[in-house]
Amino acid sequence: MVQPGTYFYHGHYGMQRSAGLYGSLIVDVADGQKEPFHYDGEFNLLLSDWWHKSVHDQEVGLSSNPFRWIGEPQSLLINGRGQYNCSLAAKFSNNSSVSQCKFRGSEQCAPEILRVRPNKVYRLRIASTTALASLNLAIGGHKMVVVEADGNYVQPFTVNDIDIYSGESYSVLLRTDQGPYGNYWISIGVRGREPNTPQALTILNYFATPASKLPTSRPPVTPPWNDYNHSKAFTKSIFALMGSPQPPKTHHRRIVLLNTQNKINGFTKWSINNVSLLLPPTPYLGSIKFGLNSAFDQRRPPDGFDTNYDVFKPPVNPNSTHGNGVYVINFNTTVDVVLQNANALQENVSEIHPWHLHGHDFWVLGYGEGKFKAEDEERFNLKNPPLRNTAVIFPYGWTALRFVADNPGVWAFHCHIEPHLHMGMGVVFAEGVHRVGEIPREALACGLIGNKQN
Repeated sequence: MVQPGTYFYHGHYGMQRSAGLYGSLIVDVADGQKEPFHYDGEFNLLLSDWWHKSVHDQEVGLSSNPFRWIGEPQSLLINGRGQYNCSLAAKFSNNSSVSQCKFRGSEQCAPEILRVRPNKVYRLRIASTTALASLNLAIGGHKMVVVEADGNYVQPFTVNDIDIYSGESYSVLLRTDQGPYGNYWISIGVRGREPNTPQALTILNYFATPASKLPTSRPPVTPPWNDYNHSKAFTKSIFALMGSPQPPKTHHRRIVLLNTQNKINGFTKWSINNVSLLLPPTPYLGSIKFGLNSAFDQRRPPDGFDTNYDVFKPPVNPNSTHGNGVYVINFNTTVDVVLQNANALQENVSEIHPWHLHGHDFWVLGYGEGKFKAEDEERFNLKNPPLRNTAVIFPYGWTALRFVADNPGVWAFHCHIEPHLHMGMGVVFAEGVHRVGEIPREALACGLIGNKQN
């Protein structure tokens, strides 16, 4: 990798991420180069959620009729550590049944303490690998300066807290400018869903103060789960740092992707332009490379949806269909993708969806309310849009992206909420596959390409 920044890796077979197959991936700047900001030390915070129910049971429930939802996670984790049935801040809880967590520090579930010195600047690398939860992070008594998003530098801006969605990563700068003889809460709470999961907590521990000395004030309160104005204000404050690559001024193709919840033979699914993704047994890259046209549906998926569709109401016809066709994109062309959110099957329900693109960064050109219209393009930000690899669509809204198809291969583009992808919320892009060289033997072991190893 040539682009420094904060990333993470995870498994993509079934719901491996929900089972804990993930980790941080930090790319340092090349020798002789410098970051556009100074800091004295850094910490890595990998955020996730955790269920007591096994991944197998979750998958079975999602694929059952009647549908069995996985429910909210039992715990939120910071670097794989979390608590259940106790709280570090029990004395501030309104629930008298919550007990105080008592740790010596050596327990596997004990929080990872961030130990800092006064009057220094620390870089916090924050990434969310949650399967379901959108999160908010705050540090008691401290502000943060956002400087990086998804491995790309952004114009620095100061916040009291940050919203982070599954698949996203940020770097923030933290100045330890508070009283040096105290400790401060770091709190993580659920956003975008009505929470039934307690905050994750750890401690910002100033040097010379015992880590066992808990803060005397209550932890920062997570904004209300449905305060979308708070979420939008943060998201819309992110702009590319001056000197960052700018998007092409025009596009060659526009794909509008309607996100809906549907039924297929009584089973609950998520669909894109009324097609619910069901991956074929044979990997796409080998199928296309070797011309195995029977390996997946050769029909072209729709570039849009019926303009009469009412995104504010449940679908009139909830029935959808499975599909595994590919959006074949001409190599080195510019593609606009508009993500269009809509009402789910239940009235007055529209969910947040963070969408992640493999193999590319894209420019986030803009956000809007309601149904996307051609004239909305006049409001696109072509001056300093942020480069990201994950972008969120808010309830009943749209998000416009632009990318250049310059990376030969086959790439998934999907909602990063694990159950939603499992239920079909994704599409597949292919570009310049003829330019791909020799495919590793390990990638030729499945389906119709299994005999291509020899």
